[in-house]
Amino acid sequence: MNTSTASLRSMLGLEFEPVAISFNDEAAETSFDAPMSDPTEDGRSGRVPASCVFWMYGHQETFTTAPGDHGNCSVGEYTHGLVEAGDILERHDIGTLLDTGWVTMEAFGGVAALNRRPQSITYGPLSEATDTPDVVLLRLTPKQMMQLGDAVSVEFSGKPQCQILARAANDGVIAASMGCALSRARTGMGDDELTCAVPGNRVSEVIEGLNSVCTADVAVVGYAVADKARF
Repeated sequence: MNTSTASLRSMLGLEFEPVAISFNDEAAETSFDAPMSDPTEDGRSGRVPASCVFWMYGHQETFTTAPGDHGNCSVGEYTHGLVEAGDILERHDIGTLLDTGWVTMEAFGGVAALNRRPQSITYGPLSEATDTPDVVLLRLTPKQMMQLGDAVSVEFSGKPQCQILARAANDGVIAASMGCALSRARTGMGDDELTCAVPGNRVSEVIEGLNSVCTADVAVVGYAVADKARF
């Protein structure tokens, strides 16, 4: 996977390392060392504010999480396949999202969730992955998203942002998101960033497509700059 990481980073000019995410059938002890939060009145607790926050740490090091580590954000628990919708609808965080109109019950019914129940989830830099991950997460600028969209077919989804993992893992699609206010507030993602989830077995396809796109873009930019100089 080291070659894949180098290719993606060099062709797209990525600031952040691609994150390899694997949904494991085997249980494992937590290797993420943040403490569990005190439980809320509705029983929510976790090692980070939301599952998407694990993505941010996954740029830097490889670690494995247990299902309970994800328990503070009901939305992330659901999209990562750790709970059923019926388990979370009465929780305070879901009630807040519905009461504010951030999401409707009808829209929530269409949110993608992983179609299996992982017993543990591993996150880490793609360069450290020893096996093909289920999903590779990319943090992209609009320009980088433009190039990726030219290279391969990309499907965009609405909020919540974290459902792109399920769409990529379940259906094998390359799924992108504009992000969502909930995730941006919790992760600190920049206003100029988007995310894209690539099925692990399609990374080589992405690299192949980007190779021709980026080469063509360099040629077109050279032409456009020279043409612009006439004005």
